[in-house]
Formats: sequence, structure tokens, C-alpha cells
Amino acid sequence: MQIDHSAEQPAAAAREPAMDGEPRFVLPQFGIFAQGTHAHHFLEFDLKPGWTAAEAVSVFRRLRTPDVSAGGVNLVIAFGADAWRDCAPSAAPPELERFAPVIGAEGRGAPATQHDAWLWISGAEPDVTWRSAHAAVRTVAPAASVAAEQQAFTYRGGRDITGFVDGTANPPVARAGEVALVPPGSPGEGGSHVLAMRWIHDLASFDALSVADQQRVFGRTKPDSVELAAGEKPPNAHIARVELTVAGKELEIFRRSVPYGTAVEHGLYFVAFSAERARYDRMLARMFGVSGDGVRDRLTDFSRPVSGAYYFAPSVNALDAVAGAD
Repeated sequence: MQIDHSAEQPAAAAREPAMDGEPRFVLPQFGIFAQGTHAHHFLEFDLKPGWTAAEAVSVFRRLRTPDVSAGGVNLVIAFGADAWRDCAPSAAPPELERFAPVIGAEGRGAPATQHDAWLWISGAEPDVTWRSAHAAVRTVAPAASVAAEQQAFTYRGGRDITGFVDGTANPPVARAGEVALVPPGSPGEGGSHVLAMRWIHDLASFDALSVADQQRVFGRTKPDSVELAAGEKPPNAHIARVELTVAGKELEIFRRSVPYGTAVEHGLYFVAFSAERARYDRMLARMFGVSGDGVRDRLTDFSRPVSGAYYFAPSVNALDAVAGAD
């Protein structure tokens, strides 16, 4: 897969013994970790009748060709649970599942809009990412049709359009592989569980709050993203609900979310990568008030999800094995 390696990459490749006794590397899709891109294009696909999952994955693997990946763009290819398990059962984590609707408290929840494949193209400029997206759709057209499409962008140096810094709690890139990738020796090693959700913001209601009240919604200061002190941070603040600790250990995810939208409809395209799908289940349950404590994330008063899907981004090795690449 041709990508831009100019950004710092994590130490994410895992060694595995080969048949001849020499170690081989299990390579993740490094587009997961590529930094410094400002234009983004997300595509979701449904497989066409008559195509097996393995045949379709082989077609998606052709996206490494220069007409799709030229110009310094980064590509991440992921598949729904059914498609990936059908074509590579030994490389599918046992917990791989389709996204299920979240029925939350007070009418808040998340819909399931699961499709068969997901593609994230990121690059320096929107004309470059659009050109690559257009070529990608042509490449996979025999096997899959576009089910959803979203262009997105960075905003004010990495902020959400609410004005708050997004992804402050992300692990550093050098450690991101530990958080985002299935560990060596496990089914699906070097791959990553993907959560993709499109959220629509009610900016008019949010902007009507004072800055102090906005900060209590998020649990961080707006100018410099400093976490509020324990006595000042409400239990329903966003970061109080989504930053999870189990047995004294934080369950981290690697967020790569970006804003999107027009003057009329706008929000956040939430993207995250994790070594375990269950981390997302816990996070969403806490956000929507169904984790057992009855507390709902206050941010859901001002933002609502209109899509939700789980995908699996296999290692490059696993993609090559299904596609029969050398």
C-alpha cells in the first residue's frame, strides 16, 4: 500500500516466526497512524450479489495501485464482521461483531448503519483526496457499491467545531500501536477494530451556553484543553464518561476524528481504532446512560449520532494473504 511515510510512525510491527525460522513482520496499515493530513474522505460500501467476501477483498486490495494512492494520500481499508470472517476466519478476532443499536436513556441513543467495507483516504488537500476517492470507487465498482460518503477536514489546528481540542487524551504516536492494534499471537494480530460514527452538532444550542458551562459539558477548558479539577468536573461531563478505567488501568482508544459539514448541517465524523472492540461497547454504554449508574453524557444534549458501524482494519499481511499477493 503506497502511503506517505513522512510522519512519525509508531513501533507497531510485530515479529512472528516464519516457516524457515526467520522472523517476519506483521505490518499494520500505517495510514491509521499518519499525522498531519488536513483533508479526509470516508466511504462505506455494500458488496454486490454474486461476489464472495474473498473475491471482494481481493478487489479492495487493488487500491494500492498508483491511480488511487498516488499524491501522498494515506489509505485505510476495513471490513465488516461478516465479510472479514467469511474470507479470513483464522485472522478474525473472536469479538468481531456488527454494530448494534444503542438504546439509551431519555431517548438518546445510537443507530446501527452497518455496511460491508469502509475506506478512509486522508491527504494534504481535498482535491487530492477526492481524486483518490473517485479512483477507488471505480476500482471496486465491480464488487461493491457506495452506501455512504463523507468528506471532512481539520479545523483550527485540531479542534472540533465546538471550539474544543479533539483527541487530547490520545496516546503518543510511539505508543499508539499498543492501544490500536490486536497484539501479536492473537487472531487478527496487527489489525485494528474501527468505530465509525457521524455525529450532528446543535451548535446554536451549544453556543448559547457560557464558556464556563461549555467547559462543564466537556470537562476541559476551552482555550488550552486542561482537564477541570475533580471538584469542578461534573460526573456527566464528556471526558468523565468516555475515559474508562478498569482495575486501575485506563482502557484507551486511538481517536482520529475530524469535523465535517456545510453551513446548515455539521458535526464530527468520529473514528477510533482499538485493540479490543469491547472498549467501544463500554464507552457507548456510559455515554448513553445504560452502563448501570444512570448517568448520561451531557454532550449528547448537543450532539447526536446518525450513523454507527464497526469494522476491522486487517494487517497488510492478512490483506495480502486473502488477495493472494506476493
